[in-house]
Formats: sequence, C-alpha cells, structure tokens
Amino acid sequence: MLELGPGADILRGIGILMWMFIIGILVGAWALPNTRPGKYLAVATVLGLLIAFPGRWAWERQKRSDHYHARLQQARAHFQERCKNAGEKIYRTVEDVEAIAILRKRRHGGTLPQIVEDPFGAVGNPWESDYPLSFLLPRNKEGQLLGGWMGGYGGERHVWNQPGYAYLDLRDQDDDSITRHTLAIQISPGDTTDSAGAQPQPDPVRTPLYRFVVNKFPSPGPLPRYGVIFEDLTTPEERAQWIAGSAFRVLDLQTNEILAERIGYFMDEGMGSTGGSRTPWEQAKQWSCPKYTIDITYRYFWDRDFTEQVLKIKNR
Repeated sequence: MLELGPGADILRGIGILMWMFIIGILVGAWALPNTRPGKYLAVATVLGLLIAFPGRWAWERQKRSDHYHARLQQARAHFQERCKNAGEKIYRTVEDVEAIAILRKRRHGGTLPQIVEDPFGAVGNPWESDYPLSFLLPRNKEGQLLGGWMGGYGGERHVWNQPGYAYLDLRDQDDDSITRHTLAIQISPGDTTDSAGAQPQPDPVRTPLYRFVVNKFPSPGPLPRYGVIFEDLTTPEERAQWIAGSAFRVLDLQTNEILAERIGYFMDEGMGSTGGSRTPWEQAKQWSCPKYTIDITYRYFWDRDFTEQVLKIKNR
C-alpha cells in the first residue's frame, strides 16, 4: 500500500471524524422522533441538508469559475487585437550621441497595482533615480550594465568596455524642472567577500568596493537634441481587464521627428489575483507583445537597450 507520510494519516483521521459526525446526526435524527413517519422525515431532512450544502458550494464555485473564464476570454480577445499594432520600429539612427533628454521621469509605482503609472514600462525598467542612472552606466565585455557594488574579486565582469551616455537632462513632469545627471562613483571601505556574494576570502585585507551613482544638479542648458519619452496607453476598461499598454519613443527635439518607437501590451491571465503573494503586473510579463524576454532572460533595462539601438553612444 502506498503511504504518503504523516499528511495521509491526518487526512484519514479527518475522514473518519466526518463519517462519525454524519452517522451520529443520522442516528440522532432516527432516535428523537416518537413515530416511524417522523423518524423517516427527520432522516430524509438530514440527508437532504447533507447533500444540499455541498451541492450549493459546488454550484457557487462553478459559477465563479464560469465568470472568470468568460472575463478571461473577453480580455484575451481584446489583448490580441491590441497586439496587432505592437512592436519595435526604428525609422532612423544617429551616430556619436553624447547626451540625451528624458522628458518624463519614472516614479515609484507603489504597492497597489492598479495605480501604477505605465505598468508595461514600469516592470521592465528601474524607477526613480535608478532610471536615469541606467542610461549612464557603462557596459562590460558581455554587454551587461555595470550596476551594483563592484571591485574586490569581480574580475573581468567589472571591467568597462563601452561607455554610457555622458550626461542627460531629466524633466520632472510634476513641476517641469530640468535636472542634469552625470555619473559619479561611490566607494566603500570594502569587505573580505566577493561583491557578488561568494564565500569569504582567506585574505583578511579589506578590498575597497565601488558603485556608480548619479550626480544631479539644475541643468545649465541647453537641452540635448535627442530625447526619449514614455506614455501609458492603457484605458480604464483595459485596466479592468488587467491589460496594460505603453509607448516609448525616441525623438529628435530639433525637428520633432520620431526616430523610433516601441508599442507594447501585456495582460495578466490571473486577472489581478494576489493569492500566494502574487504580483499581477510582474506575472503579466509572461503574456506580452513584443516578448518581455530575450532568450529566457527578462528585460530589466528595456528603455536603455532600445534607445541605444537608435542613438548610438559616442566612444570617449
């Protein structure tokens, strides 16, 4: 006989108690009435209730399931229609670009998913000061952005190979102020562990670590010629269906020309469920157009990666 461990014993115990409870109720229903018709009526009533309550529960559950699947099919059809216009389009590229303007900052989305601004773009990019930082960071030989603490025993993965943009101007949509951002280096005293979190090294000498941060100050002007901006395309009806859309555009601010644009949509097939600490918009990356993955890796600096395909960074 197949044994499933202590969990199986607990389930068997619960089953035995349930049967004892049902038998006890039936015995009581038969014993209490004084007449035989009364006994039959009491037992029939108990049996009817025992059948009705599970039946009602199953009916309600099926009703909820049918409602969910009807909403899901409707949302899928709407999502597939939106995907017809989704994708990345590059109309013109520019060489040797030194600086850019970001015309809208990405703010922290908070913990309530339905108030997040531009959900599609938000989950594929950093927020707040990390957003402009992502455009300034250099890359290593593998093309990875050099973020986080580095140094120590990091080896070649911490060696610069390609620069980021030299500086950028960020426009704050809340007060229309423009702040210039440049790259700065923050140094820590270091530690005896690898910056990637490996096992402690036997050498007790503390190795200095460093990371890139932003240095920001009021922009002296002028605004760089080329800029980027994002726009939330989601309607209230689409939010209710857990569909979100976004436009990200690369612009020539001198000629008002759109150099490139990315139109993207995704939907949460869980329809906003937060069970099991689920985060709906993060889960929605599984159902997106264009795809949120490169091979099997999710995009986390999508705006920087797309911008760099259009505005080629000047080597320096």
